Amino acid sequence: MRDYTKLDAFNLSDDLVLEVYRLTSQFPKFELYGLTSQIRRAIISVPSNIVEGNYRNSQKEYYRFLEIAFASLKESRYQMNLASRLNYLELKDFQSCDEKFQRVEHVLFALVRSMKC
Repeated sequence: MRDYTKLDAFNLSDDLVLEVYRLTSQFPKFELYGLTSQIRRAIISVPSNIVEGNYRNSQKEYYRFLEIAFASLKESRYQMNLASRLNYLELKDFQSCDEKFQRVEHVLFALVRSMKC
């Protein structure tokens, strides 16, 4: 069985979850059940799917969960971009967070590509 805690994709995405939660806590209160909730659900899906896929019975299933994690990452990155354009984030905070998104995308994509069935 693989140890997901040793995967850069897991550790970087786990750190990104904390950053996104920190930033979204500053969003307007009227977005609590809207964009804030949507972003948080999408971003938590990234490391969660890495973990879940890790415990599946086949490489094919693991690959499928990594693809879901990657799609959730892209979804949440778009939503953070939208939040920035809505002026819910300071530009410097968005840029710093977006750099982290890029890093996770790069590492997760490499992991997905390395497992292509």
